[in-house]
Amino acid sequence: MHRLIPSRYSDSGTVLSELADDDEVLEKLIRLDGATNDRVQGEQSGLVGISTYELVYGIPNAHIIRAAYLHPSPTGSRFNDSTRGAWYAADKLETSLDEVGYHKAKRLAEIVVPDSPDGVPLSESSTYDDWLADFHADFHALEPATDYAACLAAEPVPECYAESQKLAVRLLKTQSNGISYPSVRRKGGRCLACFRPALVYQPRRDKRYEISFRWERRRYKREVHEVPIG
Repeated sequence: MHRLIPSRYSDSGTVLSELADDDEVLEKLIRLDGATNDRVQGEQSGLVGISTYELVYGIPNAHIIRAAYLHPSPTGSRFNDSTRGAWYAADKLETSLDEVGYHKAKRLAEIVVPDSPDGVPLSESSTYDDWLADFHADFHALEPATDYAACLAAEPVPECYAESQKLAVRLLKTQSNGISYPSVRRKGGRCLACFRPALVYQPRRDKRYEISFRWERRRYKREVHEVPIG
């Protein structure tokens, strides 16, 4: 499945990697940092959210997996709150582009640019890497979608996440692996919110894309182009 990540995060692990000779030492350093660093404590929660013992180490691209769970949005996302992240992915690249594109355009439209004709940025471009991962577990499926309308509300964001976050909390308490659900931003698309870091199998970077937004007729028009990595 596809997960788009800003390219600047693809190669960045923790700075503690430079102090560790192997993954066992790195794991101990991260746990020590989590016990003494207020920022890390807030992200990992310790008592709530996610424990360092749930995280993965010693596998290729483990830092990419950890980041998904340790750096949730302050308001959370559809199926996670601010105390614990999740690995969100989509069945197809097009679905992932629509999901990411919606939120990127929304954030741009919230920026105030006094000198702009409509008070918003006229254009913006960013590069994203398409990360693929495999999943071999059972997930709760929100089917039929009509029974979960409150959890799949399109707007307003983040207020529309209230019911879906409550559902996620309940499922986490029952040891659920995560949620499979119809894409809210692309008709016919499927998305996954994986609750468990250990279930993100073989994460690997595929292609890089430049996603550009241009303000036209009071809305953002999106363009996507593949670009070289490196």
